[in-house]
Amino acid sequence: MTSETNQITNKTIIQELAAHGAAAIYACDHPPSSNTTTTAQSTSLPSPSPSHHLTKIIPYPTSPPSPAIEHETLALIDEILASFGRLDIWICSPIPLPSSPPPSIFSTTTPILHSLFETHALGPFFALKHAPAAMGKLSPQKGGYPNAVRKTQKYGSIITVIGGEGEKGGGVGYEMVRGAVLGVVKGGVGVLKGTGVRGNAVCVGFVGEGGEERDDVPLGRAAKPREIARVVGFLASGFSSYVTGASLVVDGGVSAMGPNIVPI
Repeated sequence: MTSETNQITNKTIIQELAAHGAAAIYACDHPPSSNTTTTAQSTSLPSPSPSHHLTKIIPYPTSPPSPAIEHETLALIDEILASFGRLDIWICSPIPLPSSPPPSIFSTTTPILHSLFETHALGPFFALKHAPAAMGKLSPQKGGYPNAVRKTQKYGSIITVIGGEGEKGGGVGYEMVRGAVLGVVKGGVGVLKGTGVRGNAVCVGFVGEGGEERDDVPLGRAAKPREIARVVGFLASGFSSYVTGASLVVDGGVSAMGPNIVPI
């Protein structure tokens, strides 16, 4: 996904969570430039629709590639618990790098590899490390904010959205990072045992704001952002209560066709 489609998809995910009845959503975004103000508009965050007006969307500016940095992950968790007393869902959907990773291993430098891992892999790792303990905190009282329900048992969901499924040309470095992210999801099953928390990944293919036609996709078009958001919403909801350690591929069939459609 490009930076633009990634941003649109993330906004659509926020709207989907609001539709599922989320009480509050912390939306991490990069800090605004010096000539802008920190508002929902300047941080490109959606406002809840009238039908979802009870959901509170909270802009939370971060520094790239945060919250991959561990101390910022902990700071965000502390902020959530101090404000609301509980944490239920954690979604890692990294912003793509400004430029595509080089397809050649010989042009992939150490700084590029570090940037790839910081942007894509460290966030899911630190979420797995720290979020389950916060998700285990119970909240028997509804609290003083709208749309809340009592939390009388431990549960939670950690969801990682990663692009590139079916896309070639990202290079060895990006494929390494994708493998690392999926390794966090698979390895996390044992870590999460007994916590009531589930961890899953959504592997995304080509995404276009209007579902543009594509000859290299079996379904004939790119995914619309809401089609990605609905899968994330499924994993965040109780409908996926027996799903953990899974990687749900949402690519219109590209990866299943392999080299028949996408040249290697």
